[in-house]
Amino acid sequence: MKNNYKDLSIKELNAEEAKLRTELFNLNFQNKVGQLADTSRIRIVKKNIARVKTALKQKEIAGIKE
Repeated sequence: MKNNYKDLSIKELNAEEAKLRTELFNLNFQNKVGQLADTSRIRIVKKNIARVKTALKQKEIAGIKE
C-alpha cells in the first residue's frame, strides 16, 4: 500500500520520517535478535522512508516553506 505523502505538510512529513526511522530501528533490532517473523516489513518501511524523503525534496525544489 502506497501512502500519499505529497499531500502532507513539511512538518507532518518530518514527523512521519522520524516515526518510520524508529520503526526501522526496532525492526532491525528484532531481526538481529531473531524475534522478527515478517522480514519483508523492513523493505516496506525503507521504501516508505524514501517516499517521504522524495516528497520533502519535491517541496524544497518547489520552494514550499510550511
